[in-house]
Amino acid sequence: MDRFNQLDDIIAAISTPLGMGGIGIVRISGQGSIALVDQLFFGKKSLLEKKSHTLSYGKIVSHGVVIDEALLSVMKAPQTYTKEDVVEINCHGGSLVTRRILEAVLNQGARLAEPGEFTKRAFLNGRMDLTQAEAVIDIIQSRTDLSRQAAVNQLEGRLKTEVRSMREEILDMIAAIEAIIDYPEHDVEQETYSSMEQGALKILNRMEELLANADRGKIIREGLETVIVGKPNVGKSSLLNWLLEEERAIVTDIPGTTRDTVEEYINIDGIPMKIVDTAGIRETGDIVEKMGVEKSKAYAEKADLILMMLDSSSPLEEEDRDILSFIRGKRTLVLLNKTDLAQKLSLDELKEYIPKNQLISVSIKENRGFEALIHGLKELFFSGEGVKAEDALLGNTRHKNALFQAKEAMEHCLTTICTRMPEDFISMDLQDAMRALGEITGDVADEEIIDRIFTKFCLGK
Repeated sequence: MDRFNQLDDIIAAISTPLGMGGIGIVRISGQGSIALVDQLFFGKKSLLEKKSHTLSYGKIVSHGVVIDEALLSVMKAPQTYTKEDVVEINCHGGSLVTRRILEAVLNQGARLAEPGEFTKRAFLNGRMDLTQAEAVIDIIQSRTDLSRQAAVNQLEGRLKTEVRSMREEILDMIAAIEAIIDYPEHDVEQETYSSMEQGALKILNRMEELLANADRGKIIREGLETVIVGKPNVGKSSLLNWLLEEERAIVTDIPGTTRDTVEEYINIDGIPMKIVDTAGIRETGDIVEKMGVEKSKAYAEKADLILMMLDSSSPLEEEDRDILSFIRGKRTLVLLNKTDLAQKLSLDELKEYIPKNQLISVSIKENRGFEALIHGLKELFFSGEGVKAEDALLGNTRHKNALFQAKEAMEHCLTTICTRMPEDFISMDLQDAMRALGEITGDVADEEIIDRIFTKFCLGK
């Protein structure tokens, strides 16, 4: 079904989490939504008589039965979240009462909203572009103040402004070229090609600057996929508990205690991290432990960061060497634990596997080395600089891929200009760049991609 055909429907959903709470909200949007809810509302005045953006007290009644007392927010188009008429029923919290009110609204002719459909309508009705719509879910899912601020920046339209500025400059270049094509009696002089080359280079440089910070943006928005690896009983679970500042993982002196992965989100100096404590990697005949070891290796293969634990009070063993060989070339920080004990680990042996600046001495028992770990993270991912929300202007893989396609088109355009190809070839390359940039904002976007983006949203948003 064409997505625009569904804009005539009145949609409804519960916009607050189900469960016990002080307030529950049922949201309704669409042309006719105020009249629909008015049939269920009993107050001093009809909702149709109310001014926009006002609250009304009354009762929600269905088939002569009072469901709940409620405050109703009436918001009339176009000054609403969806740019449609919107009613929000603020009732007492609790899964039963909100469900009953939603059922009453649906029985009056509304349909249940799809995940993210309110925000999708805001996009389709022109209230926001696709990057701003994605920022809404980023705000909801943010786990640090830094990731929240990055999402707010995007919601305010900073990425949209940058992308549309580049599209306008490309459009100006296309218009100039089309004018030359339409008036062939005016020869294309050398300076015309030179000005086109300068314009293309300027846009290409801006694209490269955005792409340079794309990985930083992904880290700020989504967090570092971090895996703790090491042989059994080296202190991996103790490290997780140390970072979380709570006893999350079981710690014993028995090798193989951790048999499955333990996942937690943490915030280290503003850097969100999804950290996974894995089973110790070693040869084992225990079937369950062996499955855990294989799972550990699978996590390590796809991780953004590997934290490897070594016992600095013991010489390097064959199991250590196997793990170091396995993670060679990956972004890794090796934590030399138990520095409170006599040191028996040879640092010279580690040179073969890991650069010296990625070795960090810690003592989890004595709570030493945390600042060194933060410094190591910033050196590895942020060139030692402080982490800023502005680094996340380009914040997800979809944006990055589309901008990379636009950059390739601009590079091809430069080649076309420098080799003095005909003007229509230059115009074609510029149009390819325009289309790729348009995919970021949704000015040019496949319906399937748009639908996929909004399915990530929760119901009621």
